[in-house]
Amino acid sequence: MTEHKLEIATPAETGGGAEILGFRPLYRQVKANFVRRLVEGAWAPGMALPSEGQLASEIGVSQGTVRKALDELAAENLLVRRQGRGTFVAEHDEQRILFQFFKLVPDDGVARFPDSAVLSCQIATVDAAEQTALELGPDAAVIRIRRIRSLGGRPSVLETVSLPAQRFPGLAEGPVPNNLYSLFATRYGVTVAHARERLKAVALSAEDALHLGVAAGTPALAIDRIALSLEDSPVERRFSLCLTEEAHYLSDLR
Repeated sequence: MTEHKLEIATPAETGGGAEILGFRPLYRQVKANFVRRLVEGAWAPGMALPSEGQLASEIGVSQGTVRKALDELAAENLLVRRQGRGTFVAEHDEQRILFQFFKLVPDDGVARFPDSAVLSCQIATVDAAEQTALELGPDAAVIRIRRIRSLGGRPSVLETVSLPAQRFPGLAEGPVPNNLYSLFATRYGVTVAHARERLKAVALSAEDALHLGVAAGTPALAIDRIALSLEDSPVERRFSLCLTEEAHYLSDLR
């Protein structure tokens, strides 16, 4: 069983004061300890965590320090606080993905998890964009998934998902589920912690427009997303072409 002892770096050990560059507050050290448990699978998706008191006693810090670390992880959507039940490891269920990662919302304002239809799933040599996004070598293999995602029965997104083949062995053999992030976590122990997106307005090519059932040149929103793991390493590049005639991109800035 992996030990998760907290090795606390004090101001004295860093050279004399809290202002020393690189010194981390105690709750941040506790948070890093908890993230390591998530990375190593000691805390699995859906699992109930020990109480704050138990965790504080285990690693030798105050309950308030544990609470602050857990609160920050909950704010990052890695943990879920449930009133009267405790704290749980977040799962990549449809509701969480809808809230955290899928930002295309119908103009009626009702967020819906999209349906998916896979066009192709194959192993290929990485292209230049994938190599940069996924930090792979020039000869690396990727799993490349093309699919249509629909909202309310209408094709709305043409999506290309690129994954490092070495990290996801057997995934290309299918079937490809609608909820990929749940598969990453349950089968491969890879939790998508956060993502970076770049957005640009484009005109659809004839081929892309055909898949979406619209005319060539139709305006679309291109979303280029890199998903990162708990270790902050890129695990997925997702390029989406989104129709916005009856939907919009919603970002809740806090």
